[in-house]
Amino acid sequence: MFQKLFSTAEHLENRYWEIDFLRGAAIIAMVISNFITDLGYFNILDINSLSGFWWLFSRATAVIFIFLVGVSLTLSYSRTQSAKRAAQSQILLKYLKRGLKIFGWGLIITFVSWLFLKQDLILFGVLHLIGISIILAYPLLKFRFANLFLGAFLVAMWSYSQNFWINSMWLLWLAPLNNYFSVDYLPLIPWFSAVLIGIFIGNTLYTGGIRNFKIPKFENLLLIKFLTFLGRNSLLIYLIHQPILILALKILSG
Repeated sequence: MFQKLFSTAEHLENRYWEIDFLRGAAIIAMVISNFITDLGYFNILDINSLSGFWWLFSRATAVIFIFLVGVSLTLSYSRTQSAKRAAQSQILLKYLKRGLKIFGWGLIITFVSWLFLKQDLILFGVLHLIGISIILAYPLLKFRFANLFLGAFLVAMWSYSQNFWINSMWLLWLAPLNNYFSVDYLPLIPWFSAVLIGIFIGNTLYTGGIRNFKIPKFENLLLIKFLTFLGRNSLLIYLIHQPILILALKILSG
């Protein structure tokens, strides 16, 4: 029941274990990262004393997690086209529904954070980003190098324009909002670039939805099975872990 409710990917027989494995490892790392961030938010731990390691750890974790969204989108798109031969309007509707579904879960996270964090609520976190990215990425799923160039352009624009900050709350979804902090905040610039580069890699390594490289058959190893299980249920894990962490730390911090 939970798999059907929360899953946004293909059936098990159509999945590649290495992608679920990486997603499972990434969701564990994200839970750890969010836990450390929450400790800092509730003044239980001085994150600055960690010499920036956890900042880099959290960013790397988010990049991998969002990058895999792009890879998975290419597989889903290729298989939808080849298996169903659906009209483009039908395929668009599929990704529109999927994006809105995940964005809707993001809104639930926003509501939960409003209950517990009040003025520091999560307005545009990873689920909001993924939901919007799925919709925005749809016209680009058939291309390869265009995604690489566009992703690189977004990173370059963000890197070389350090004064490129948004001053309007209404545009916080687009680029970093000046003087704004949240325990989960990933605006489109630069984070959408990770999705675009994931699409490029997906179309390169899984052309037409088919893996075009050799990989050892490790999927039956116990650790691999565990992490692939987590990867297949990453949305559910993400949805439940942050409210649990925030509630527990709020109680502990008084």
